[in-house]
Amino acid sequence: MAVKFNKYHGAGNDFIVIDNRGGNFQPDPTRIARMCHRRFGIGADGMMLLESSTGYDFSMRYYNADGRESSMCGNGGRCMVDFARLMEIIDKKTVFEAVDGIHEAKILPDGRISLKMQDVGDISRHQGNDLIDTGSPHYVVHVEDLREIDVVDRGRKIRNDPQISANGMNVDFIFSRGGQHIDIRTYERGVEAETLACGTGAVAAAISAYLRSPAEGTSFILHAQGGDLKVDFKTPDQKVFSDIWLTGPAQKVFEGYYSESETESDPAKRGS
Repeated sequence: MAVKFNKYHGAGNDFIVIDNRGGNFQPDPTRIARMCHRRFGIGADGMMLLESSTGYDFSMRYYNADGRESSMCGNGGRCMVDFARLMEIIDKKTVFEAVDGIHEAKILPDGRISLKMQDVGDISRHQGNDLIDTGSPHYVVHVEDLREIDVVDRGRKIRNDPQISANGMNVDFIFSRGGQHIDIRTYERGVEAETLACGTGAVAAAISAYLRSPAEGTSFILHAQGGDLKVDFKTPDQKVFSDIWLTGPAQKVFEGYYSESETESDPAKRGS
């Protein structure tokens, strides 16, 4: 059976996007992991399904590269908005459903997409690092030199530390340049590797940087390996963060058909 898909990326964070309004695609974890595999499939950090919604423009379902349905993906959300525009579901603005609730988004004149995130509160600290849930859970580590960090090795250890989280965390290593500019590298759970950008991680990093230096203001540019993201927010008391907007590029790369066989095996079982 052939599955029609579109391939997108948001600042290098890449996704397989499928129009599933007809309900024809069955999101089996093994099937999704196979399609996301970078050797035996299309290759992606995750998969998104655009589905119908009652009362909103559409619904977004997100799956990590390991095939498991996951929490909110900020870069994925922005890519989904552009895909909905491509499908002529929306024009320049939208309100849609995701796993963490309702999101607004708008397509800016320069083509970038700005996505409103959920409010953030209940921030805690562990050994001087911030634990922040921005739709997905993040552990933010401030460092002096990102070039010296083994993101995969150190990130994996933190992600799997049961003293930090029973379900695992995304791990962001950041360096605040000052002047509202932040360098960021992220280890993502579910991908189990470093990704070129992370939208919810960018939001977590901006909030963490603000908490350490409120004088810098509430607008930040995040410099990820795959490109730049912008985060803006409001906070009346430095405890609750609201009106959070994540802005950045969303680029369609190509479209095609993925042919799969009923006898096709899980690549992970082939020692890939």
